[in-house]
Amino acid sequence: MQCMAKKRTRTTPNIEPSEMTLVLSTPVVDPNNTTTSYIDLSECASLLNRRFYRQGLNWAVAGFKLVTAQPVGGASIIGSVTVSKLPSTWVFKNAWTKGMKSWQERINTAFGDDDEDVKGRFLDFKIFLDADHHNAGFTNNLRPISRDGTVAVPGEYLPANIRLKLANGGSVAHNVVGVGDNYPGISPVTAQNAVSLVHGYAASRALPSESDPNTPGDLDDVGGSLAQNWMTGMNVNVDGGNSDGFIIQEVSGYDLPPYPFENDGSVVDTHYPGGANQLPSSMVHDLVSYGGTTIGGSTYAKGGNFPCGLIRIDHNVSVESIAHNLAIQVDLVPGSHRGYLAEPMGDM
Repeated sequence: MQCMAKKRTRTTPNIEPSEMTLVLSTPVVDPNNTTTSYIDLSECASLLNRRFYRQGLNWAVAGFKLVTAQPVGGASIIGSVTVSKLPSTWVFKNAWTKGMKSWQERINTAFGDDDEDVKGRFLDFKIFLDADHHNAGFTNNLRPISRDGTVAVPGEYLPANIRLKLANGGSVAHNVVGVGDNYPGISPVTAQNAVSLVHGYAASRALPSESDPNTPGDLDDVGGSLAQNWMTGMNVNVDGGNSDGFIIQEVSGYDLPPYPFENDGSVVDTHYPGGANQLPSSMVHDLVSYGGTTIGGSTYAKGGNFPCGLIRIDHNVSVESIAHNLAIQVDLVPGSHRGYLAEPMGDM
């Protein structure tokens, strides 16, 4: 009797069909000028695939290809590009998570148990990268283009609102920026101020002790048989002198962390990277330049992870160059999150 072959089972999840290449175009920049543009990968993926992607994803990007037109008639095309992103740090991850959960809890409190069906189906915690992004608004995000240069038509893309109580009993809505200080400038697009995730997170946390860690009482027990602090004791008096006590005092004095914190003796406000007082802007991801020796007009920037899928592109055109723009090709990575390699921000 012939044995039947075992049916093979799939060991890897299906990868949903999704476009892996985004092509976008920046505005034309005049010589000796810089233009800032923003990319929201979740918005771009939603437009390309007609599928809802939340902004709260840490997106993987394989790389960027930056293309300029070929100069003609002896003209020069010279410039540089800075690619920036939100910080890939525990601080930003926790700031985003706490901000999103606080926003979600406030909504749930307002709705109660009876109005769950009233919530919008596409409700999402959408933030701006920084104050410049908030000032420009989502309406100025770069969006995918097709081969003939047609730009994707956007759908509804609304920022999250944080509503704060006023002294007179009323309330006022704010948008949210990822990094920097609370932004008091009212955006001409959203007509609102903005609060900062990192700055708000720093202000909501307990402070470390001024002396952290506390030193043990047996620190100076270094001499004689069975000394409690034997690891220090085995080096005591190796030179036959009396300097060892001073050395121990100096070593025990290194009790502050290698980063500033509020009331540490020198600063009076919390210094979290990406907040108001420490590295208060987006993090530089890559710096590239191009000129007359660039082959084929193509320059490459490295890939990496982009929290919330938000990317800032600063395009500078040299004073020796003619005005020009950039075509940006963003290469995404296949994966299990609806076709892409992306993870929820809470899992970052």
